[in-house]
This record gives sequence, structure tokens and C-alpha cells, in this order.
Amino acid sequence: MPNPHGPSRRQVLAAAAGAACALAGSVESADAGEPPIVDTHKHLWDLKRFRLPWLDHAGDVLNRTYTADDYLKASAGLNVVKAVYMEVDVEPSQRDQEADFVVDLCRRRVGPTVAAVIGGATDREGFPVWISRFKDSPFVKGVRSSFDAGVTAGDVFVKNLRKLGALGMSFDINVGPPGLEPAAGVVKQCPDTRFVVDHCGNLDAAMYRQNGAPANAAAVRAQWEHGMATLAESRNVVCKISGVMEAAGGRAGEAEYAAVINHCLDCFGPDRVMFASNWPVINLAGSFASWVALLRSVVSARPAGVVRKLFSDNAIEFYRLRKA
Repeated sequence: MPNPHGPSRRQVLAAAAGAACALAGSVESADAGEPPIVDTHKHLWDLKRFRLPWLDHAGDVLNRTYTADDYLKASAGLNVVKAVYMEVDVEPSQRDQEADFVVDLCRRRVGPTVAAVIGGATDREGFPVWISRFKDSPFVKGVRSSFDAGVTAGDVFVKNLRKLGALGMSFDINVGPPGLEPAAGVVKQCPDTRFVVDHCGNLDAAMYRQNGAPANAAAVRAQWEHGMATLAESRNVVCKISGVMEAAGGRAGEAEYAAVINHCLDCFGPDRVMFASNWPVINLAGSFASWVALLRSVVSARPAGVVRKLFSDNAIEFYRLRKA
């Protein structure tokens, strides 16, 4: 999905393509006694069943099938107790099939997957009728689609986002720094709909490097910081803490990742942030375990209750998941 407001999937994947070995020395496992994790952003895709056009240029790491069993192996030892499936940008004609697939996965309790955010055409007039099919589903919690296509659709997009609010569903915003302020404007028009900012607003953490940062780093960083702070002013917006390793493509270290993470945590506060793995895309820059280890290190000085909210409690409340 081309995105004039930030890096496209293809650009992010290209930037990270050589980063899989960058964190070879990172921790690859975690103490099972750690607090529980609710993963709010996991992907699965079966390439024999679904067509994902963006994978054509994704490289060997991602251009393969990823199953529920693969997820269990990747998250082993991390105390992942629940997970929320995130749509994978299938061919539009396969959206119904994808939704049916993940609802069945949740119903059968395959692994920790208990809920889903599905793909839908929020830029189309027929969206309210289509999404109403899922209004009584205990598993479908929200929708993600192209924000840029929605903005182009104008009033139709806003009307459809308000419909999500009326149904008790959320909308995931996946944009880069230039798209954050426009997103804040859309959010303000939908005060009764809950929104999620994906992947910490997709900032390349290399913009925080002391040496070797891009020439435009200060401007991009300032745009992102302001955009995230503006979005955080709306209480109906939460932020997924994820994507920082992938967005940097291996060109940043813990100090730079921490700058991105801490800005999001400080803007949104302890009650409006949620852990997300972005698995298997995280494999481009490390692993599920190395991301958990990095994040735990960054937040280690924060109160235990705040850390628990980040890793599990906020997600349970936001997605209205059962605690047991």
C-alpha cells in the first residue's frame, strides 16, 4: 500500500533487509517467570491460501508461510498468554476469507490468538453494511486499512470510522511522521471511536543517532515528536510499542531505540500504551525474543505496575479480553 505520509511496506522491508544478523548477540530467550505478555500485533499468513502482493518484494525472510505453530516457537519461553491477530493486507477480494480464517482460529483457540483486527475498505460507501456482519462477533475487535486511501475518500472515511465507534470497534493508524498530524485531525472528527497508532508512528530510530544520522534527521525527528504528542492529546488514541527495530533497519542501537520508545511512553502515559511484537516482520531486524529483551531493558527503571500495564493489562482492557 503506497504511503505518501511515510515509508511504504516495501521501503521499510528494503531498509531492514540486511539487518537480520545485526542483533546476533541479543538475548534469544527470556525467563518464563517474567510478567505475562499480551501481544497486540501478530501476523500469520499461508501463501497457499492467501495472496499478499507486498511480499513480492519482501525478500526471503518474509516471503514464506508463517503458521500458528511458527508463532508458538518464536514466542516460546516469553510467557505470551494472549495474542491479537493483525490483518496482513491480502488481495482485497480475499478479505472475507481472511476474516473467516482468523475468526475460526480464535473460536478453536489455536495457540494464544483470542481476537483480531481485520482488513476492510474504510474508503468505500458499502463499508458500514460489510462491517456490520461482525458486530456480534466476540473476536473481531477492529479494522486496519490504508489511511491515505481513507483521507482521499474524505467524508466517507470519517463516516465509516464513526461507524466503527458505534460498533465498539477500533481503527489502527499505520503512518510515518508526515502522516501523524493529518491523522490527529481525523481522530478529532471521531471522538467516539478508539484509535491505535501502530509501530510508534514508524520513526526510523537512526534519526536519533549522535553520529551518522541523515542530514534531515532533526526535521524528521521534530515532525515525529510533534505528531505523536498531538495524537496523544486525544484520549481515544493509544499507541502500540513496536516496530522500532524494523524501521531502523539495523542502523540504530539501544540508546536510539530507547529515545523513540520513551517519547511514546511519556506522551501517551502508562494507561495508553500496549506491547506489540509485529511478528514475523520483526525477524528482519532480530527476533521476537530480542525485541522483548530490548523493551524490558528500556523500561526496567519504570515501576513494576507500569511495566505490567504495558505488557498485558492495557491490552486486556482495550480489547476487552477475558483475564483468564
